[in-house]
Amino acid sequence: MKTAQADCFADQGYVRLEGFHPRKRMMAVRQKLLDELKRVLEGKGMPASVRGLPVFQQIGKLSSLVRLPGLHESLVTRELLAEVTRLAGRAPNLVQDVELLLSPPRQGDWTLQGLSWHVDVAAKPPGRLPGIQAFFLLDDVASGGGGTLALAGSHRVDMRPDVSSSRLRRILRTAEDLERQLDDLGIGIVEMSGRAGDVFLMDMRLLHTPSINSTQQVRMMATSRCFVDT
Repeated sequence: MKTAQADCFADQGYVRLEGFHPRKRMMAVRQKLLDELKRVLEGKGMPASVRGLPVFQQIGKLSSLVRLPGLHESLVTRELLAEVTRLAGRAPNLVQDVELLLSPPRQGDWTLQGLSWHVDVAAKPPGRLPGIQAFFLLDDVASGGGGTLALAGSHRVDMRPDVSSSRLRRILRTAEDLERQLDDLGIGIVEMSGRAGDVFLMDMRLLHTPSINSTQQVRMMATSRCFVDT
C-alpha cells in the first residue's frame, strides 16, 4: 500500500489518506468551528462584508474571522510529517502554520468555468519538488461542496513532448468542455471531497483552485505547506 501511494504521488502528484485523523477528533474541531462562527457572526448569518466579495475572496475573508488555538498541533502531527517525508524523500525544512479554508454555503451553481488555477510557489528547477501541501477535511465535504480542486499530473506537463504549461493554462482559460480536453491530455480533475479526517497530500507543483460551494453547509477544510526545498 505504501509503495502504491508513493507511485501514485510521483505519477499523479497527490495521494488521499482516507480517515487519517480520527473522526472523533475532527468532530470536536468541527463543533469548535461552528461555535466560533456563531460567536463572530452573532447568529445573523453571513455578513455583507463576506457576501459582497467575489466568490473566492469570500473564503479568505470568512477564514480570517475565526481563530482555533491548537489546530496546527492537532493536524500537523508527527505521523503526518512522516508521510510527507516518505513521499518527498526528505524531511521538510519549513512547515507553515495551518490556515483555515472556510467557504460560505450557497455560493452559486457548481462550475468548472472561471476558476482561479494556480500554483503557490514556482519550482526551481521545474523538475524538483518544492514541497507538499496538506489539505485536511475538518467536516464531511460533499461533491460540489467547495472542496479544493487539483489537476492530477499537471506537475509533469513541461517534461512531456505533447503539451506545455502555457498550452494547459490556455485550455483552462478557454475550454468549454474542460474535463474532456483535460482527459485527452491524460490530466484528471481531483475534487478534494470526502469524510472528516481525510487528508490530501499534494505536490506543490500541481495546478489547483478553490471551487464553488453549492451546498447548504459551510465548507470546512484547512491546509499547511511543508517545504522540502527552501
